[in-house]
Amino acid sequence: MKQHPHQSLSEVHGTITTEVKGNFWKRLFAFMGPAYLVSVGYMDPGNWATDLAGGSRFGYALLWVLLMSNLIALLFQSMCARLGVVAQRDLAQASRELYHPAVNIFNYILAEIAIAATDLAEVVGMAIGLQLLFGIPLTWGIAISVLDSFLLLFLMQLGIRKLEAFILGLVLIIGIAFGIQMMLAKPDLGEIAGGFGPSIPSSDALFIAIGIIGATVMPHNLYLHSALVQSRKITRTDEGIRKAIRFNIIDSAIALNFALFVNAAILILAAAVFHKSGYNGVSEIQDAHRLLEPLLGKNYAPVLFAVALIAAGQSSTITGTLSGQIVMEGYLHLRIAPWLRRLITRLLAVVPAIIVVSIAGEHATGDMLVMSQVILSMQLGFAVIPLLHYVSDKKRMGAYAVGFWAKLGGWLAALIIVGLNARLVVSQVEAWLASPQAWVVWWFVIPGLVFAASMLCYITFKPLLAKFPHKTERVPHAPFKGIAPLEQPAYHEIAVALDFSDADQKTIEHALHIGGKSAKYFLIHAVETAGAWVMGSDISDLETHSDVKNMEQYATALRELGYDCEAFIGYGSAKKAIPILVNEKGADLLVMGAHGHHTFKDLIFGTTVGAVRHAVSVPVLIVR
Repeated sequence: MKQHPHQSLSEVHGTITTEVKGNFWKRLFAFMGPAYLVSVGYMDPGNWATDLAGGSRFGYALLWVLLMSNLIALLFQSMCARLGVVAQRDLAQASRELYHPAVNIFNYILAEIAIAATDLAEVVGMAIGLQLLFGIPLTWGIAISVLDSFLLLFLMQLGIRKLEAFILGLVLIIGIAFGIQMMLAKPDLGEIAGGFGPSIPSSDALFIAIGIIGATVMPHNLYLHSALVQSRKITRTDEGIRKAIRFNIIDSAIALNFALFVNAAILILAAAVFHKSGYNGVSEIQDAHRLLEPLLGKNYAPVLFAVALIAAGQSSTITGTLSGQIVMEGYLHLRIAPWLRRLITRLLAVVPAIIVVSIAGEHATGDMLVMSQVILSMQLGFAVIPLLHYVSDKKRMGAYAVGFWAKLGGWLAALIIVGLNARLVVSQVEAWLASPQAWVVWWFVIPGLVFAASMLCYITFKPLLAKFPHKTERVPHAPFKGIAPLEQPAYHEIAVALDFSDADQKTIEHALHIGGKSAKYFLIHAVETAGAWVMGSDISDLETHSDVKNMEQYATALRELGYDCEAFIGYGSAKKAIPILVNEKGADLLVMGAHGHHTFKDLIFGTTVGAVRHAVSVPVLIVR
């Protein structure tokens, strides 16, 4: 298969080697990680709300929904891992290939709504945790949650393995906290076993059940997993691909079963402590925290509850950020600065949360969390159906397409999800039509629902009725077609980007080696001071004078060595100034160092190399 021109999560794509020697466990460890980042989405504060509501209202009766959701999640996540490993696509990229651009815009909007709903649950959960531990007002906690937007950026600087280790640490905190609380609750094992028998006690239970499904099988996790598995560098042979698929499925099974334990522990805790004590309306996390100590008789139980809540919110916020990046790049081929992407995602959740809490009061957080999970469930069909179509297609997946039983299970799961959602929508619309504002439903709600249903039908049946474009290449590689006669390119005008770091020496050496003394060299540098951003070439400060002097010294030294060389200064963002200079001077090659700043300057200015190479039309040589 051809290399996809837009790598998913390009900054970590293929950065972790999996070719390790040793026993089974050492080889498995090389692949472990992506599923744990995915698993935190299965135990975020939105899950807490639905599990608490289900356990306190209906006891153990909805445990079977958790088990079914986990099995569905394992099936779909394994398909996502297969998609990423075999086709080297994430789900957004795969959907882009399958459907018309207008449909992909619709899918993109739905995916962004799902991510915003996810982030809403994380924001509210984090704020509640801070309130429970430190007494911070809920609106302040929601505002503070904006700051953790930058935690992901810091962790990504350290590498994907460090990020995975951080998330695993938070996951263990959640698991240990709930393990202790469940032992304190001493639930009845016989009643727990009875909860795995399928039943829907009432229409309210259906609402909670759909919320549990939406909280467990989360749409953004499907996009995330298909991208994260591509961080592993594998051997693109039949044996290497099959090994990667096998180890990723094992990784998913371990991580998701741990998530099932956490979710089941929350529901069992609610059933054993609240439902049995007659507290059947506990859906607010604050109420659960307040009641734990008097009912369990241990003063540290509420503390464990709050700590686990903060860990859940903090870990989930990281995966939501990555999902937003994957969706935007996959559907739109649009990449913006990670800090800006994170801030946009977080503000889309923070602003509605503050408005709702300010107007409806803090008691509305439970309903807000449950509703966010129902929104996720509503979007599931639009995510899982393209996934099923792609991984079932032998022309795209070759011998690695899913088999009959996996395909059957996937379509049955999709049918269950869509059917439950349709039943909920119909019952809700009937209730709305009985209200005095029925005209709003007729004019706005019903047309929107009809349009969404039509789009879902199109997404479902279009790939079945229309043949996929013919693919001549086989998975995983296209057949070798030989190499055309090679010509050595000649570069006559070479731009050399300098940043006065240790990389300059090697950058200049590579440029001179390529062009020799017959080429003309343009030494370029961007002044990135705040004044230069605002005033441009009109700036006349100390740093600008110093930079001009340094550039002239570089140019003079090269001219003394016999090279034709000129120096030029740009102003403002380097990622914009450098391409402008390259294009103005008509250079036919750009040579630049990886970059000369780290961490906090990266958060402000962004990484220069990636932006510059997309903004120029000439070859770019990046020297490390």
